Amino acid sequence: MIENQIKEFAQIIQKSRKIVFFGGAGVSTASGIPDFRSADGLFMQETNYQYSAEEIISHSFYKQHPQIFFEYYFEHLVYPEIQPNLAHFFLKELENKGKEVTVVTQNIDGLHQKAGSSRVLELHGSVLNNFCTQCGSYYALDQLEKDAQGIPRCPKDQAIIKPDVVLYEESLNEETINQSIQAISQADLMIIAGTSLNVYPAASFIHYFRGNSQVIINQTPILISKPNALIFEDKIEAVFQLVKDYLANND
Repeated sequence: MIENQIKEFAQIIQKSRKIVFFGGAGVSTASGIPDFRSADGLFMQETNYQYSAEEIISHSFYKQHPQIFFEYYFEHLVYPEIQPNLAHFFLKELENKGKEVTVVTQNIDGLHQKAGSSRVLELHGSVLNNFCTQCGSYYALDQLEKDAQGIPRCPKDQAIIKPDVVLYEESLNEETINQSIQAISQADLMIIAGTSLNVYPAASFIHYFRGNSQVIINQTPILISKPNALIFEDKIEAVFQLVKDYLANND
């Protein structure tokens, strides 16, 4: 059964010219970054505070309790040493083979760019980009200077440097939304991976897909009915490895 599905997936890739990869937190778990909603995810873990993880990574909490916000943020959401995994590199390989691959990701870790993907749309921003809330100066992750409370401060005006990530209660970037919808609506193949499709508005973007082939890879069943989709309830890197092997033997 799995062999037939892998063969079908590989053949769909071979026929496709424009591919959109719509990825969630499950894409990066093989690299060692925890997801949010699985049994071991961040939202299921007790925090060291009287607040839940979802409360802490909200805009209002960031404004009211910046010290706790940044303490949690740097401990649980920033992984500068983490490297891309097979899933990230496989998408780059497809690009190298002449496929037009657009990555639309809900992740903030920057691993797709680190793997070499040239077109990455980050719906929720990136921990790698940081801006002074007063003067707007840009700071890379390794340029951040923290005060005694662990809060990043701009050397120019001592204002807080905020990571360019979309917190709860904040809106997605309009340009990124438009680019993502355009890429999805023009794709031949859409691969949805590592997401339960529970986070809105991002999850609603998949409805703009007009192509013929849709593949879903997630370890747990997704709740949205996709009768015509090719579905794998497995690890992304395991599925991609099998597809990679098939393509290597049948290209």
